[in-house]
Amino acid sequence: EKLMEHLLTPDDNGTVGIPQARRLLFGDFGNPEGKRQYEEMKDPQKVIEVANTFLDDYNAMSKKPMQLVLFLFMIEHMSRICRILRTPGGHALLVGVGGSGRQSCTRLAAFIMDYVIIEIEISKTYGRSEWREDIKRLLGIAGGEGKPTVFLFTDSQIKTESFVEDINNLLNTAEVPNLFASDEKAGLSEKVRPGAKSVGRVLNTPAEAWAFFGDRCRANLHVVLAFSPVGDAFRNRLRQFPSLVNCCTIDWFTEWPSDALKSVATRFLKDLDMPQDIRSSCVETCICMHESVSQLSVQFLLETRRRNYVTPTSYLELINTYKSLLLLKREEVVKLVKRYKGGLEALALAERSVNTLKDDLIAMQPGLKQAQEDTKIFAAKVEAKVPEVEVQKAIAIKDEEVTAKQAADVKKVKDECEADLAEAIPILNDALKALDTIKKQDIDLVKAMGNPPQGVRLALRAVCVMLGVPPDKKPDPDRPGAKIEDWWQPAVRLLTGGLLDKLKGYDKENIPAKTIQIIRKEFISDENFTPHAIAKASSAAEGLCKWVTAMEGYDRVAKVVAPKKAALATAEVELAEAMKILAAKQAKLKIVVDELEGLKVELKDCQTRRAKLEAESTLCTLKLERAEQLISGLGGEQSRWTHVADKLAVAYTNLTGDVLVSSGYIAYLGAFMRQYRDNVTNSWILLLGERDVPRSEKFALSEVLGDAVKIREWGINGLPADSFSVDNGIVVSNARRWPLCIDPQGQANKWFRNMELKNKLKVIKLTDSDFVRTLENSIQFGAPVLLENVLEELDPTIEPLLLKQIFRQGGVMCIRLGDATIEYSKDFRFYITSKLPNPHFLPETSVKVTLLNFMITQDGLQDQLLGIVVAQERPDLEEEKNALILQGAENKKKLK
Repeated sequence: EKLMEHLLTPDDNGTVGIPQARRLLFGDFGNPEGKRQYEEMKDPQKVIEVANTFLDDYNAMSKKPMQLVLFLFMIEHMSRICRILRTPGGHALLVGVGGSGRQSCTRLAAFIMDYVIIEIEISKTYGRSEWREDIKRLLGIAGGEGKPTVFLFTDSQIKTESFVEDINNLLNTAEVPNLFASDEKAGLSEKVRPGAKSVGRVLNTPAEAWAFFGDRCRANLHVVLAFSPVGDAFRNRLRQFPSLVNCCTIDWFTEWPSDALKSVATRFLKDLDMPQDIRSSCVETCICMHESVSQLSVQFLLETRRRNYVTPTSYLELINTYKSLLLLKREEVVKLVKRYKGGLEALALAERSVNTLKDDLIAMQPGLKQAQEDTKIFAAKVEAKVPEVEVQKAIAIKDEEVTAKQAADVKKVKDECEADLAEAIPILNDALKALDTIKKQDIDLVKAMGNPPQGVRLALRAVCVMLGVPPDKKPDPDRPGAKIEDWWQPAVRLLTGGLLDKLKGYDKENIPAKTIQIIRKEFISDENFTPHAIAKASSAAEGLCKWVTAMEGYDRVAKVVAPKKAALATAEVELAEAMKILAAKQAKLKIVVDELEGLKVELKDCQTRRAKLEAESTLCTLKLERAEQLISGLGGEQSRWTHVADKLAVAYTNLTGDVLVSSGYIAYLGAFMRQYRDNVTNSWILLLGERDVPRSEKFALSEVLGDAVKIREWGINGLPADSFSVDNGIVVSNARRWPLCIDPQGQANKWFRNMELKNKLKVIKLTDSDFVRTLENSIQFGAPVLLENVLEELDPTIEPLLLKQIFRQGGVMCIRLGDATIEYSKDFRFYITSKLPNPHFLPETSVKVTLLNFMITQDGLQDQLLGIVVAQERPDLEEEKNALILQGAENKKKLK
């Protein structure tokens, strides 16, 4: 006892027994921050915290996260598995029913040990060849790559017994006979050489290399078998393959102890909004419910020869269902209470408002009458003012028309002037540009000419004429005593005295008529006086020629435009006077119009005020009428609504216990017949009463979770109206797992087909060759699927669907079915039915589905027979009944 005294707690009274020995834990993961050393982990609570940290890391990295609650019972098994895995060549046989945590513990233990975990994925076509390829991959990782590897294998994955034979060989020798071909062996032999070299082992022959590969497989491979003890298969396999026992460490996953059940319930229910004493009572009740159903299953087997398994998964389903349903029902009741209280407040408000509305209506009358009188006065003023405004407006419009005609005439003359000038302006601009091209060197060249060409003389003479420079007189060499005109010397003087500036500043508007006459007579008419001809003599002379030509053209146009400009100036003066007169008249008109508009605004304000008062009066009258109608029509409902609101407040309180019983009904009682369900639910109600948990005196699943509109629709779609069948329907609609219905009479099958007909239900069987393809398409596009006529075992291919192993990939929800990853639609629904009257579904199957007994009851049979008789004898009554049912369902839907 001294060795174990550190395991004691204050509640143990100094006695060391089995419960205290369970706290004795050994492992190398108790202190993850330090060196991984195998030692006793003395603080179980700290070990649980460390394991939760590993679990969080696993869920963050895995596509199949595990929502686990770790407690001492799970830590015991996990530490055992870790101890087995850290032993070279250690293998484990985990024996327990489905849902007891065998696979979860193995996955977490492998993650803690940082081992590679390998699992096979069963598909419809999975067979011997795919199995051997998976074994090759497994041995390639363990022996070829030298990585510690865990092979997790369950009995639900055994498609043929040859799989177990190969497992037997792996446990014995870590190899399977005739598994690898010669070339594959050679490749693996080469693959292990670097590893052999790193440990100082020399491989001289292929046989030595293959032996080293086998040694690494035996050291690194850890086979973990998760088998169920239920049925004959387990015993037969142990007899046929002794290595399952001889080469494995056996770990039995027994029923969860009470402390484990309490830890799980306390962890999940800690966030619910309820007093602590009620929460503790609910936790204890959950444990009692789990244990009572276990006892009921034994009684059920003895009395009916029907098997039902109660597993830890059922307990987790109870708690998760309770959490979700309690929150949902509380929200629904709160909404209903708000609706009834809102109605009561509306009635009270209507009663208070009647007198107030009457007073308001009376108070509005004087203001309404005054607004009507003001409106009449302003309407008369507006009518009197309109003729005066119209007369002045007509005068102004007439003056505007005259003025507009004058402006059009002025514009016409102006356009003509501008058009005429448009001919000369470009020429003038070209000439000025030509002057800009004349450089000083060009002028100096012309001045230096002793005997200038005729073209240069002609251009400079024209410039002298334009500038009024007279020619010099000099003796005529041919006629003694006579004088001749010499234009060259004056031209040279011009060139010397800033000729270009004079030309650019030339007064082109006042060219003397005599000068223009000479230019036109002596130069313009001369065919040699063109820019093109003169350019041959000198570029400077060409520019001067262009200037003279432009001046002559501008003068010609200006003479034509001058009278028009004078007329334009006169017209513009007259137009300005007319516009001035028009502006005065328009200003006078504006004063009158503004006055009229002001009156109209005041009239509109009066009309708006009158309309507002009339609308308020009408609304007040309407409110008064409605309030009186509301009071007279719903006055009798006030007491009923008050009673219903009070009843809902009580129901809200009772939801704590009622929903707990309903959750137990959904999680545990689907496979039982009616009398067993009633007996156990009555015992639960008494249990809640003993623990002071709020609940209703009498329990009915349809009262707690039922929806009258939905139940009516189910009846229309073929669900029998007896309470047993209705409860089954409620379980189908509220269970978190897909329903598997024991349906020998086909009632559930018929109901599913009719209910989902509008949603394009797909019906499949496991014997269909393309059922996987149909299932994949339905999952992707959200179509419901009915899997019918199943036997006692389900195809392993649909296991991810039953477990709802949904994960997020690329921003969308996906599920892996067989070897395909498909998008998962939230609208998808899955139903399973079996025609077997007394099937034996193993725990591995029952933990994945919601098992429901849909066998026909006496009440349901009577109802169906009555319907058949009425349909035969009085079809008119049957038709009228169906019409009334449809109408009633529609009316209830509208009321909601």
